[in-house]
Amino acid sequence: MISNMDETAVKLKTQKYLGEKGLIVLVAFLSAFIPLSTDLYLPALPRMAATFQAAPSLINLTLIMFFIFYAAGSLFWGPLSDKYGRKPILLIGLVIYTAASALCAFAGNVYLLILFRIFQAIASGAATSVAQAIVKDSYSGEKRVSVLAVVTSMAMISPIVAPVVGAIILSFTSWRGVFLFLAVIGLVVIAAVIAMEETIDGLSTAGVLESLGRLGVVAKNPGFMSLLLTFSLMGIPMMSFISSSSYIYVNQFGLSEQVYSYFFAANAFFMVIGPLLYMRSTRLIKPIKLISLSFFVACISGLLISTIGVSSPWMFGLSLIPATLAGSITRPPSANLMLEQQKGDTGAVVSLMSFAFTVFGSIGMIIISLDWADRVKVMGILYFIFAAASLISWSLLSKKAFVQKVLH
Repeated sequence: MISNMDETAVKLKTQKYLGEKGLIVLVAFLSAFIPLSTDLYLPALPRMAATFQAAPSLINLTLIMFFIFYAAGSLFWGPLSDKYGRKPILLIGLVIYTAASALCAFAGNVYLLILFRIFQAIASGAATSVAQAIVKDSYSGEKRVSVLAVVTSMAMISPIVAPVVGAIILSFTSWRGVFLFLAVIGLVVIAAVIAMEETIDGLSTAGVLESLGRLGVVAKNPGFMSLLLTFSLMGIPMMSFISSSSYIYVNQFGLSEQVYSYFFAANAFFMVIGPLLYMRSTRLIKPIKLISLSFFVACISGLLISTIGVSSPWMFGLSLIPATLAGSITRPPSANLMLEQQKGDTGAVVSLMSFAFTVFGSIGMIIISLDWADRVKVMGILYFIFAAASLISWSLLSKKAFVQKVLH
């Protein structure tokens, strides 16, 4: 089972208007901002390339630049929320996000679309960084792990729903309607955050530059940084799939946008059940061994993708499922394990977590967007290499005291 030095599940702040369930739903929505902002318009990528008469590599910059600037933005939102509070920082970020989404809908060319996506990305960092900070503010011990599992599963519903909703929107309007839909979502979440009670127990008295400097303090924590590297490596193959999936299913395998969305949603379903499966599996398997097993399964999945996955969309989808499930199983324990490595500086911790995963994910997106003869085979190789690297690193780290005291 999961444990830490504080086994009590303390609720630090009550939520007068949202209630505990409402807070969990809000955190799940905030955590889902990235898949919503990307997966919703994935079915439209080939059509957008045709609209702007642009190469797929240029259209892919709307994804790649989004993740690069999301990573940069996530670095400062977390520390600022330690100083000014979670609620004000969330509201600022969400207002910018909503405005940028609307501007994307009216972009006259691909370069303006990329620019507005950059603003949307920077603002998204506020949602995801502060979401994890709210969980640490509000829960501890085993309760925090269970809440992280529930939040992760709820947030992972968005990759299931988003491509299908995006394809439906595309059936009666253009890709511009997708971004208007995101603007509406932004307005709804703004209303929920207005109703939220502040969760941080005490604001930092440090100056703005000093608050941002806490990133450096956290980065000097060897336990946190080694775990961060280990668990972020899998972002490379995972995001290579996200960014190239529509081209693989639509262009390489010749499926329609609607059918592609079903394949994508089916894979995303296993993202949802992974965290819940983790909670049940730890009754039979120790968390340390379960994480090792997950990395090993991802290695095997990579081999399957690069061999039989190239033959058909069905074989590609089936060979990808083990890697998807394995990756989602490790999310709750890895997040809790990293959060436990640093006492205080929660905003800086979650900012570095978001930053690292996104940077590695962007590397995967850049690699897969190169002019490969067979993207499926390349993706399988990426899964094998980085799952193996993560497994080796985890095998060494799992014996350390800073891991053993949290997972046993």
